[in-house]
This record gives sequence, structure tokens and C-alpha cells, in this order.
Amino acid sequence: MIAYQLYSSRNFPPLSETCRMLAEAGIEGTEGFGGLYADEAALAETAAAINAAGLTMKTGHFGLSQIEDTPDWALKVARTLGMERLYVPYIMAEDRPTTGAGWREFGARLERAFAPIRAAGYGTGWHNHDFEFIACADGAIPEAAILEGGPSLEIELDVAWVIRGGADPMAWIERYGSRITAAHVKDIAPKGENLAEDGWADVGQGTVDWKKLMAALQAVGCKNFVLEHDNPADHKRFATRSAAYVKGL
Repeated sequence: MIAYQLYSSRNFPPLSETCRMLAEAGIEGTEGFGGLYADEAALAETAAAINAAGLTMKTGHFGLSQIEDTPDWALKVARTLGMERLYVPYIMAEDRPTTGAGWREFGARLERAFAPIRAAGYGTGWHNHDFEFIACADGAIPEAAILEGGPSLEIELDVAWVIRGGADPMAWIERYGSRITAAHVKDIAPKGENLAEDGWADVGQGTVDWKKLMAALQAVGCKNFVLEHDNPADHKRFATRSAAYVKGL
């Protein structure tokens, strides 16, 4: 399934037009983020937009508080939008542990928070950025510690952020294999280019070897591939070019 992280189009409202654009680009799936289902009105708007365009939403990002404090709401969102997997994508810098033990406890915290959602039959996990691959003073790698502390956590591997964190995504794919249930498909522009777009590129136009990585992810059973660009100047250009490239792999 090729999907599209709707966060990529947050600066291009309305959502209904974004969804129509994605359908025209041949993209069948979407991935949500917390703001799209912050309350009943937002959830209704999101459901209407994806349904009208004939799109699906098999995966979604949820803030930790949405999972930890309001699991019943997270379940309602998942049921309403037809999700199969829910991922927590971020923790603010001031809340991040600084030791391996701290990150393992954070993984255990995610495990506990997701328990009622996992019990309802949904896949649950963590989506990385770059900071999880930068060693703590005690030598621990946060991503590994999180996954150790939360042994049931699935991985949504954001490959480009792994690279920006100074790590080799192939090594992580080989190490964690079947725990990787989704991947963000994004690209990094050559150094010094696309600065107005935070150094990201349309998929296939940058430096990430997606032909090799896509094959490796498929080999370990990953089935959800989510196009993402954190700051595109033109979301239609990004969606159209990226979808065409990935379909051609």
C-alpha cells in the first residue's frame, strides 16, 4: 500500500482538496496525524474528506497524550477511519530521557499506554526521528532502548530521519525485521540544495537509495509505505512525482 502522510499538506488547506489531489495522483491511502482528529468536528471532517475521495487510512499518528490519557478516543478514531495500526511519532526535547535506562522506561511507558488499543486488535508502535539514533552519554542508542523496553512495539521506520541521525537504515532493517510494519518514504536533497524545503526532496530526486531500501523493507514483510515531505513548497508536485517514482520501483 502506497499512502501519503497528510502532515505533508498541512499548509495547503482544505483537506478535501488535498484528498482529491491524492486520488488524481493515483495514491490510494493516507496516514493521519493528531490534529486531524483532535475532536469530534475534526474527526468528522477527516472522515468525510477521505471517504469522498475514495481513499483509505490504514495507519495514523497519535500524540502520546491521546494514547495515554484518552485511549477510548483513540479507538473511536481508529474505528471511524478504518485504521489498522497506530503510532506515537514524537516526544518533545524537554521530555526526552538522557540515559539508556530512561529510554527503556519510555518504551515500557508506551507499551503500557498502548495496552488497551493492542487488546482491541490494533497494531501499535513508535515512529522515529533523528534523535533516537544519537548515543546517550552512557553509550545507549535511544531507538534500541525504546524497543527493548517495549517488546510489543512495532516500528514505523522513517528511513530519511535514520540517515539524518547518522545511522545506516539497512542495519536497522536487518536487525529488527518483522517488527517494521510501516515505513516513511521520504528523500534527502544533496547538501546545500532545497534549503527552502528544509533540505528534503521529492522521492527519487534525492540521495536516498530507495530502490535498495524498498526491496529490503518488502523482504522483511513491511506492507505500509507512506510518502512524506516535512515542508514541500508544492504538495501536488511532491505527491505526483513521488508516487510515480515509487510505483516504478
